[in-house]
Parts: sequence; C-alpha cells; structure tokens
Amino acid sequence: MEREKAKVMAKILVIDDDSSIRETLDLYLTEEGYLVETAATGTDGLNKFTQKPPDVVILDIRLPDVNGFRILEDIREEDENAKVIMITAHHDMESTIRAMKEGAFDYIHKPVDVNELDIAIRKATHALEMEKKIKGLLVESSRDFKVGDIIGIGPKMREIFKTIGVVSQNRTPVLLQGESGTGKELIAKVIHNNTAADEPYIGINCSAIVETLLESELFGHEKGSFTGAVTRKPGKFELARYGTVFLDEISEMSLNLQAKLLRVLQEREFERVGGKDRIKVNARIIAATNKDLKVMIQEGLFRDDLYYRLNIVTITIPPLRERREDLKPLIDYLIAKINLDLHKHIAGVSDEMFHIFNQYSWPGNIRELENLLVRAAVVAKGQVLVKSDFPELQEAAAARPPSSPGADPFTDAGGRVLTLDEVEERHIRRVLRDTKKNKGEICDILGISRPTFERKLEKYGIQFERE
Repeated sequence: MEREKAKVMAKILVIDDDSSIRETLDLYLTEEGYLVETAATGTDGLNKFTQKPPDVVILDIRLPDVNGFRILEDIREEDENAKVIMITAHHDMESTIRAMKEGAFDYIHKPVDVNELDIAIRKATHALEMEKKIKGLLVESSRDFKVGDIIGIGPKMREIFKTIGVVSQNRTPVLLQGESGTGKELIAKVIHNNTAADEPYIGINCSAIVETLLESELFGHEKGSFTGAVTRKPGKFELARYGTVFLDEISEMSLNLQAKLLRVLQEREFERVGGKDRIKVNARIIAATNKDLKVMIQEGLFRDDLYYRLNIVTITIPPLRERREDLKPLIDYLIAKINLDLHKHIAGVSDEMFHIFNQYSWPGNIRELENLLVRAAVVAKGQVLVKSDFPELQEAAAARPPSSPGADPFTDAGGRVLTLDEVEERHIRRVLRDTKKNKGEICDILGISRPTFERKLEKYGIQFERE
C-alpha cells in the first residue's frame, strides 16, 4: 500500500519528439499511477522542468531543437540531484558512456522495454525517498571532521588516544601492531604531528624495496660506494632531522639490516654506505608490522634484541571487526572525505546496507571499507548508497554456504572464526538483549561477579541502563 502511495506521488516528465512514444509512455505511466507531463522539444521540456520540477525525467537524446545531452546539462545545473533516464534508438558505446558520465541516472535503448523502464523509475524514486530522509545530515557533518583524524569512540580506541598523548611528550621508539588496513600509518602521522609537526615525516615501506637498495635508502651512500652511486646521497634518517622515520612492514627487513637498525637505536648514529663519517640520528623511529614478531623471533626471522628496543611503547590497533561501535562514525568520516575528494554529495548508506556492513567480517579493515565506499560513490546513481552499489559484498555473500541466523555462534557472517573476546562480547550482548533482568540477575546468568561484569561492559563498550 505504501509502495502504491509513493508511486502516485511521483511526477514524471517525458521529453521526446516522437508523438507515438510520448502517447504510449503517457498512457502506460498514468495507468501505473504516476503523474505525467510530456514535451515534444528540449526547450519546452526544460521550461516545464524549471516551472514544475518532476521527480523523474525521461529524456530522448535526439531532439529537433537541441541535443538531449545539452538538456541533461541544463537540468543538472538546475538540480544536480535530478533523476534523468535517457533513451535513444542508437546503440553506440560513446553515447552510453557520455550519458552516465554527465550524470544520467540510467540509459535505455529504443524500442523501450516498459519493464526495464519501470525498474529504472522505481530505482530513481526509491533513491529520492531515501535522499529526502537523510538529506544533508552527512554533508553537514563533514565540517565536524578534519582530514587525518583518527575515528574511534569505543574503549579500545580511547586507550590508544591516551597512549598517543603519552608518547607525544617524548621521542622514544614506538611499535605499531595491527592487521593490514587498520590505520597504522595514520597513527604514526598523528604521533608525529603531536611531537614534531614542523619537522619532516618520512615513511618507507620495508617490503617494497630490495635489501641492497633499502640500506642506501635508510642510511644514504657516498659517491662511488657501489655501481650507480654517482653522487653522495643522504638517507632517510639524515633527511628526517628531528622529525619522524616511519618503517612500515619492518618484519620484512632482512636480519642484516635489522642488526644495523639495532645499532642506530642503541648508539643514535650511523654511517652512510661506503662512508666513514658518523652521523647523529635525531629522528624518532616508529615501526609498524602486521605480523607477530614474537613468533618470528622463535622462527629465527626477527632479532629479539631489536624487538625489545622497538617495544618500549607498543600500540596494538584492533581490527575493525573488534570495534563495530566505530563503524558508523567511520562511515560518516570516510563519506565526508570522499565528498571532498571526488566533489560528490553522498549523504550516507541505507539502513539495509549498514546492517550488511555490521554483519561483515572486514578482513581488509578500514582500508577495505574506504575502498568499497569510494567505488560505490563513483557508480552510485543517488545520494544514498544502497545494496546494488556494492556488488563485491553481494558476491561474497553469494559465495558463502547458506545458514540459518545464529546457527554457529562461533563464526561471523563472513565465515571467520571469532576470537574468544568476540564470542564473549556476543554472548553478553545476547543475554542483555534477550532478558529483562537487572545486573545482579544477569551476573548470575553469566556466572561472573558484579565487578567483573562492570569491567566487561567497559571493555566492550556496552551501554547498560537497567538496574
């Protein structure tokens, strides 16, 4: 019933010079419950659009007075969010690409398939409905964010913020641990900006450069020290001055270079490759890894003495699946950033899409979330990102074997085995959701003391208001 009501309210403007097409579409769409107006020329259609803006425009590309692409441009100048479905008898690739590039909502070939047209109109009106619900909320909220912010409202991220504040008071080495895509380099930059913002920040990926070149990159070299060294070259430690050297993926550094880095940390000085002069190191060293260095030490792949030198302050960044309370503010922040970078006006994701996000395991963490949102924003036809804008997640869901909700409490929606903390958090939340007990009774159900219960509520960022 609501669907029929929404359809009746939708106004459609048909701009086509073919009288038979105008009459056919007018009759069909009116019978379907839409309010229809028609125009035989681009000029007449544009006048009707500006005088009485419709919800959806069906626009022919070939018009007698002006090219349909020009009308599309004029319509979007009037309303950049206008939903324009373009139709044409020509099946050329260039026209299709140009139409979508210039902002058409959809592109349909003649003879018009009414079922295809009906689906396109429904998608357009649905996009309009969602845009009206949350119009401006996220765009306005973008001023609350600054580029380079670390987004986090849960207890784990609050502890990281505290640690950043402490290490920003000194220049001790910092080791950042976390899965790929969790934001280790962002945290390194925040530490740098709070310690020595006026000094250089120099990052280097230890896995992206072969060992022979990595040594030269870090320490520099003298002229003639090896084939191709035609001039003296300062290294990263020298260029950083009193700033920061960020060594990403330090686990990929060879044992030979690890020994030289250890010497730098111990003696705070080094020599260029092929040189004899000792150069003072004044920069802070921040190292990052997505591997367990303790396991690598046991396997003989990482020096234990270097580990203890780097491990003076360690910040472990939790994966996104362990900080789901941060998912909504992260989406808001990333979309605001995307709007700024791509000159878009995305207002947010649909409720259905957020539910899917919340159930997803996020193996690529925040980087994966950002990449998905960027791709969706590029192809989205409305201001609200919906399920069809994320084909990658649909393919991942289709590849999983079907299972009933809650059938396996030890895996997530992506089939990943949960950690002990995740299982515990899920169990506590389920007990709180399914019972109306007070804290004392819930403690009895969980088999834990009241202080332990309070600590777990804080640990998992769970709000509990009943007494």
